[in-house]
Amino acid sequence: MTEPISSGERGLAGRLALSRLATRASMILERGWPLLLPLAVVAGLFLSVSWLGLFQRLPDLARIGLLVLFSISGLAALYPLRFFRIPSAAEVDRRIEAANELLHSPVQVQSDRPSGAESLFSQALWREHQKRMAERLSSLGADRPRTSVPDYDRWGLRALVGLLFVTAFAFSFGPFGGRISDGFVASAARDTVPPRIDAWVTPPAYTGKPPLFLTADVNQAAQTFSVPQGSDISLRVTGGTGEETLSYADTNGNDRAIEPAAPKGLAPAATQPGPKVRQFSGKLNSNGTLTLKSGEDDLGHWAFAIIPDKPPTIRFVGEPKRAVNGAIELNYQIDDDYGAASAKAVFELSDPPQANAHPLYGQPDMPLTLPRRGGKANAAKTTKDLTEHVWAGSTIKLTLSATDDAGHTATSETKTLVMPERPFSNPLARAVIEQRRLLALDTNAKPRVLDLMDAITLRPEDTFDNMSHYLAIMSAKSRLKLSETDDQLRNEVGYLWEIALGIEEGNLSAAERRLRQAQQALQDALKNGASDEEIEKAMKELREAMNQFLQEFAQRAQQNPNAPQMQQNGRELRQSDINRMMDEIENLAKSGDRDRAQQLLSELQDMMNNLQAGRQQQAGEQDSEMRQQMDKLGEIMRRQQEMMNDTFRLDQMQRGQRQRGANRDEQLGEDGERGQAEDGQKPGPGDDRDPLGRPGMSPKDLADALKQLQEGQGQLQSELDKLKKGLEGMGMEPNEGFGEAGKSMGDAERALGEADGDQAVGHQGRALEALRRGAKEMMKQMQAMQGDQGGSEQGGRQQDADRDPLGRPRATKGPDDGNSVKVPDEIDVQRARQILEAIRKRLGNALSPDIERSYLERLLELK
Repeated sequence: MTEPISSGERGLAGRLALSRLATRASMILERGWPLLLPLAVVAGLFLSVSWLGLFQRLPDLARIGLLVLFSISGLAALYPLRFFRIPSAAEVDRRIEAANELLHSPVQVQSDRPSGAESLFSQALWREHQKRMAERLSSLGADRPRTSVPDYDRWGLRALVGLLFVTAFAFSFGPFGGRISDGFVASAARDTVPPRIDAWVTPPAYTGKPPLFLTADVNQAAQTFSVPQGSDISLRVTGGTGEETLSYADTNGNDRAIEPAAPKGLAPAATQPGPKVRQFSGKLNSNGTLTLKSGEDDLGHWAFAIIPDKPPTIRFVGEPKRAVNGAIELNYQIDDDYGAASAKAVFELSDPPQANAHPLYGQPDMPLTLPRRGGKANAAKTTKDLTEHVWAGSTIKLTLSATDDAGHTATSETKTLVMPERPFSNPLARAVIEQRRLLALDTNAKPRVLDLMDAITLRPEDTFDNMSHYLAIMSAKSRLKLSETDDQLRNEVGYLWEIALGIEEGNLSAAERRLRQAQQALQDALKNGASDEEIEKAMKELREAMNQFLQEFAQRAQQNPNAPQMQQNGRELRQSDINRMMDEIENLAKSGDRDRAQQLLSELQDMMNNLQAGRQQQAGEQDSEMRQQMDKLGEIMRRQQEMMNDTFRLDQMQRGQRQRGANRDEQLGEDGERGQAEDGQKPGPGDDRDPLGRPGMSPKDLADALKQLQEGQGQLQSELDKLKKGLEGMGMEPNEGFGEAGKSMGDAERALGEADGDQAVGHQGRALEALRRGAKEMMKQMQAMQGDQGGSEQGGRQQDADRDPLGRPRATKGPDDGNSVKVPDEIDVQRARQILEAIRKRLGNALSPDIERSYLERLLELK
């Protein structure tokens, strides 16, 4: 039978096993570390060289040589490992006994067995011996390793390798640190920098859309980018291999390669230090996907949905018509998704010239004004004086054409009309114009023109009232005979026009031409965003031309009593009105509101067109009489309003006196003196105001004031009756409003006579309301009469008949509340100029940030 193992024996076995394991590990380390130290030194040196970035800075040949040296050193360092031996169990036991200073080998005794024949006595004796030896193992421990490295490295060079290793490891985290793989990578591959990709799309400038940065963080998750047609795609790759390719594949499967271009502002690749830069650019005109690759690697791709640029549309708004000064006026509408770039009127003769004809002039050039981009209204109007063109008076076909920035062109329907011409009342001027027309349309008609000149100069004493006209025509005849080339003939055509104007208008034609040129110059300056100095220069020229024209116009009016007067739709036009409009145009232009300045300049041109036409309305005297009646009605309404206000105040004063009388009776019953004092210190409502201008009123004064109002009310009723009779005499029918007003005035007069102010105020209010209704009906009748009288006038325009030259309602249209037209006052203009100067001052500061300067420059753009 085997004896059971006690718990003490199990604890001893466990301690002994742990001691043997620890001692075995220490002995392995003692024997292995000196053999591994050369290999660790070689590995530490290799890592240090790699982390310090030395391999990056060596040429390939030196790098390979150093790598081979480390390889040989590593192999040589492995040679001592062949002498390594695993410690045996007996060696481990002896090491434990030596470490714990145990005598008689108590550790070995625990695993040994007695030699010779075994007997019960010998076994018992051996167990007793093991038991006694085991008692010595109660504090058994393992031995620490002793490598004896100092015996091999007496100078401590291993510390230098360790210090270099730690330093290189810390250096590797810096920007110039190397990597372990640098020794195995060629110089060309090692110089490759991870690519940085910047891609953006720039829409065409005319779209007004901002650039789109494709590689921005906010756009990373976008599946498809919607961009306008014709947008520029730009992609820049910084770093990388320098062999990246970019291609664009549309939805039809067509793959288009985008070739790289040299980056602007950068040095050539041969001399440029740092990473490589590749720049790609192209156009996006169809839906597709943009793909960037480096070899077979896909670096990025972006899908695009192209927003097509729709062609514009242009159409007439109403029929082309002739302005009062003979200019052609076109109203039209242009629709485009981003706004049209240009538009013009295309003219064509309805009857084409003969095959052998040689005309001197082509079709008239008439560019059209474009609607404001981004504006709500797409309607526009263009007026141009083409009466000097040789086609004037001919039947033409007119077509409008518009072109957008993408190159799309659209045309309108064709209108057939007679091109407006300047009317000449003088027979001699008409004859010269006819000769000019024949010569300009066909130079082959030169002999016929010379014959016509001979005919009109045959008997000058019967034909010419002014001999200077005869001399001018004879001079033109001599010049025409000597003219051979087309340029000489064109000069002759222009000379004939000057002669005809001189015969018809005298010196006024030159002043009129200068005025038109000044107006056109100012309009071009406003449209092209000219500077304040150029605007001021154009305004100065316009003022001088305007003054010259008005002087000539006034002189002709003095010489000819029947000449047209300075009137605008029945209203006298004063030079102060014109000067005010020009001041307003200049202030608006300088303050930045150039759209409003152009609109006001157009109104000034229309006003001068009406003046230059010299047409008076047939019913001018009757319009003047109507205006006088309207002024009388306005005066009656004003006086009725004042009377109602005065009556109300007198009624309040009467009520206050009655209330104070009642209060005074109560206060005198208690304390008369105090009541009188308080009554004198606290006046009632209306005590300090008197509608008739007196500082205080007694009851007698109030009665007198009411009597005066009664008399004034009766007089006002009489004036209304006279006004009704005057309107009837002019052919108008006063409506029921005037009758109700007269009846209410009579009731108010009786209420005032009875000192009943409350009733009088009610009747006066009803009278005022009835007057207003009567005034509205009166204006409608006047407008109908004016429309019947002016509708048959050739060239007249009735759409602005209710406005004065400054755009305000006329006096014949009732009282002006001031809200019908918005014209900036002096405070608004000065404030705008101050803001403009502050922006320019801020922009001139060289220390301002770029983003702020860009914002201020956009504020100053007046397009």
